[in-house]
Amino acid sequence: MSFQEILVSTADGVTTIALNRPDRLNAYTPTLANELQTAVQQAGVAPDCRVIVITGEGRGFCAGADMGVLENAVASKGTSESKPNGAAPQGDARFSAAPGPALGDVYAGRFGYLYSCPKPVIAKINGPCAGIGLILALYCDLRYAAEEAKFTTAFAARGLVAEHGIAWLLPRLVGEAAALDLLFTARKFTGTEAQGLGLVNRAVPGDKLDALVDGVAQSMAKEASPRSIAVMKRQVRASYFQSFGESLAIADAEMKKSFEAPDFGEGVKSFMERRPPAFPAV
Repeated sequence: MSFQEILVSTADGVTTIALNRPDRLNAYTPTLANELQTAVQQAGVAPDCRVIVITGEGRGFCAGADMGVLENAVASKGTSESKPNGAAPQGDARFSAAPGPALGDVYAGRFGYLYSCPKPVIAKINGPCAGIGLILALYCDLRYAAEEAKFTTAFAARGLVAEHGIAWLLPRLVGEAAALDLLFTARKFTGTEAQGLGLVNRAVPGDKLDALVDGVAQSMAKEASPRSIAVMKRQVRASYFQSFGESLAIADAEMKKSFEAPDFGEGVKSFMERRPPAFPAV
């Protein structure tokens, strides 16, 4: 499938999706939004993909909503963003089905499809990351950034509110006090500070970012069971809406299933034979 505003490539089990509006710092548009969702959903079921990396072409990750889109929203007294392609995936909120997440009932909205994707999704934040671009990064499972990358929530400076679930996500990552600081002030902060806050997993100099993310992605693609990752992703996302007892009961049930799955046998056998595992695709 050809795309207008993103680039998609797959190599060695890793699908890279690059936002491709470098002249606008990959500012977010309805076309980009729908193409990104389509690409992630396609990668999520592709047998040659085990890890998804989202990044930006040029010197930016995503500088927020395209100002033309915001101007249209002002003129129409509302959002001009198109609706996502298709309905959110439906499923049991307690994730009784295996191996992939079925999170649509719990995480609806523009970015719920990232949580519903059974593959791990990494945000490689190579430059400016603002507004809805920051929200996109927060919905990814892992985030790695250039130390010099600039971040901002931006919403208060545009007369907007905490959109697309960021009021729920951000405090869980950085704590309430830090989240309110970033939301109320809309101040700019660097990748280095983002690491200190716990917003990104790690920040490194920009010229080392590709190597870092490639190493993490290849490690998961070659050494980790896709089934295990899918189930664990579902378990963690579900836990926010469960008691400890409920989470433990699901873990016990999933453990029994994992003993019966071929991945367990291959994991033990490859360890005993001192060779890389050959886990089946999800």
